[in-house]
Amino acid sequence: MANTAQARKRARQSEKQRERNASQRSEFRTAVKKVIKAVEAGDKEAAKSVYQASVSVIDSIADKKIVHKNKASRHKSRLSAAIKAMA
Repeated sequence: MANTAQARKRARQSEKQRERNASQRSEFRTAVKKVIKAVEAGDKEAAKSVYQASVSVIDSIADKKIVHKNKASRHKSRLSAAIKAMA
């Protein structure tokens, strides 16, 4: 356990940040799942609109360094490819 006032404050701050990061990481995963669900449903127009909304969420989370920018890019690329592959 933290012994100094500085260490106690740091522990409080770390916990808040961990919770915030976990929440935003969850938001990232939800955005990806929404696009996948739309692609599986087979409606290309709906998938495109959901993808556009998800891209902004993915980018903002990557900007905050909660997920690495390459991981965000990889997800966007794969989701885009899935939408393009729809007939």
